[in-house]
Amino acid sequence: MAGPAVYARSHERVVRLCETGGDSRNLRLRLLDELRAAVGFDAYAFLLTDPETSVGCSPIADVPCLPELPRAIRLKYLTDVNRWTAVEDVALLSAHQDLSRSLLWRELLHHYGVRDIASMVFKDRFGCWGFLDLWRTERDFNREETSYLAHVTGPMTTALRRSQAQTFVVRPPEAAHPGPLVLLLSPGLRILGQTPETHAYLSVLVPPEHGRPPVPASAYNVAAQLLAVEAGVDTNPPRARVHLADGLWLTLRAARIGDADPPDRRDIAVTIEEAAPAERLAVFTRAFGLTAREGDLLGRLAKGGDSHTVARQMFVSEHTVQDHLKSIFAKTSTNNRRMLLTRALGA
Repeated sequence: MAGPAVYARSHERVVRLCETGGDSRNLRLRLLDELRAAVGFDAYAFLLTDPETSVGCSPIADVPCLPELPRAIRLKYLTDVNRWTAVEDVALLSAHQDLSRSLLWRELLHHYGVRDIASMVFKDRFGCWGFLDLWRTERDFNREETSYLAHVTGPMTTALRRSQAQTFVVRPPEAAHPGPLVLLLSPGLRILGQTPETHAYLSVLVPPEHGRPPVPASAYNVAAQLLAVEAGVDTNPPRARVHLADGLWLTLRAARIGDADPPDRRDIAVTIEEAAPAERLAVFTRAFGLTAREGDLLGRLAKGGDSHTVARQMFVSEHTVQDHLKSIFAKTSTNNRRMLLTRALGA
């Protein structure tokens, strides 16, 4: 069993990894290696989330129930015990004397010998940036391990947010703009059909193992959120904005289609399309940690306002507008309005 000194050194390494940064996938893999060395676990699922809706996307996972992934995701979203939307830093499944209170554990995970789950949530005042479930089959997480995990959530949260901020780059003029893509799912999240280009974009979102078809995990998450809303478990909309590659952000949405009765027997359509400028701007504002006033200013500039007009609309002086702009430039590593708006709006 590790002692305080071991956890302290591991915490320092986590902080260094977070300060080094990098793209979100490699950052998460490096952090998982450090967490495994510090506390140990048998399986994991590490997702990014839309900072506003908290809906998961871009997962990396190593779980024994992969053949039952759609069912696992559906149960995860329908389970209110230790749901990431209600956890502040870390919560343990073993903290509940009756594990069967967890729908996910009762219906699925106990068949795989899962004994405890440490659920880490990465939130700050700008939104929810991800969650991580660490599974154990042999023993529970103890108090010292839980304390260590709680201490590293802060730097990990900041690093995940910054990794998302780094994706807002200027897209090349010749870059493709995907049209609406559709994935059709059954009420149980079984794939029924998809538009031709959907396969290619899903492969980028969650790179498949060699020779295997892509796993539409991000689409499953959005659809599962729709089920959670219908069940009254959560009220956030079934929508997730996710970075694909080269500055391209996508928006995934889920909705019922058809006329089957009752409505919960209707199929689910998940649409995937390029994020609208306003949707992209909202994530940009959160990812760079802009204040409410700075976000308001940026939104007005995005609508074409000049300093004089924006100052009048915000009931401040033009000098104050310039001060806010300087702060935004510093936070976003830009030095003029054209570059700022190009990165924020994607055009």
